[in-house]
Amino acid sequence: MKLSKQYSKYESEITRFIKELKQKNPKLEEQQRAGRSLLWDKAPIDLDARDRAEQSRVNQQPYVYQNKG
Repeated sequence: MKLSKQYSKYESEITRFIKELKQKNPKLEEQQRAGRSLLWDKAPIDLDARDRAEQSRVNQQPYVYQNKG
């Protein structure tokens, strides 16, 4: 599907806003990547350490605030 020449250079308001924002703050993408790495990029899970932690876990009694006896 080919667009006519009339619409070939169309730019939405949102696209213009984002371009202006990036021009005003050139480090924006770098800051976004840093924020993403803080929240989402996690270190690989050590499966052996996870198994040891699960095996050494002590089960909690069903009613925590009730004394036995």
